[in-house]
Amino acid sequence: MRNTLWTAALALALTASLTGCATKKYVQTQTGAVNTRVDQVQGQVEQTQTRLGEHDQHLQNNDKTLQVHEQKMGEISQTAQDALNRATEAGKLAEGKFLYETVLTDEKVKFGFAKNELSKDAKAALDEFATKIATDNQGVYVEIQGYTDNVGSKTYNEQLAEKRAEAVRLYLNQEHKFPLHRINVISYGEASPIADNKTREGRAQNRRVALVVLR
Repeated sequence: MRNTLWTAALALALTASLTGCATKKYVQTQTGAVNTRVDQVQGQVEQTQTRLGEHDQHLQNNDKTLQVHEQKMGEISQTAQDALNRATEAGKLAEGKFLYETVLTDEKVKFGFAKNELSKDAKAALDEFATKIATDNQGVYVEIQGYTDNVGSKTYNEQLAEKRAEAVRLYLNQEHKFPLHRINVISYGEASPIADNKTREGRAQNRRVALVVLR
């Protein structure tokens, strides 16, 4: 009887020991799985944070680009903005955008006094202008604006400015095959000076032709 009880007690103790070991291993296994899952979730969180950071940086870059664009739009001359409005209202533009403005001053292209013939310097400047348009390969619309200084009557200056702008239009068409329906000519005469007409240098700057390129 004593041997039987001892055997039973030993068996019970052995069973408890084995059960404890199994339970401990189970807990360790489950703990390891949980830790692995936590590591995976943490990794996913870090990846998400990285993507959010990249997205924020992208938004910041877009904001900077927009600010530059707005600043560029703010730098457009009033006469260029007027050209954009005219072309938009006339349905001449595909996108209604201002691209750039090229100004040919008398100081640079040497228009003859009271004349509208294009000098060699003026033709060279227009060749460069036309080459840029051809290189960019964009369907653009150009408004050619003529200006003079304030020497002479208002009517005379308006006529002279228009003749110079028209000379530029014909040159672009005849020499560079620029379509006439994509060019507009307007005369501002002595209006909208960019320099002081009281000085010789200022008057030379005011005698100019501006080419406003739109799309």
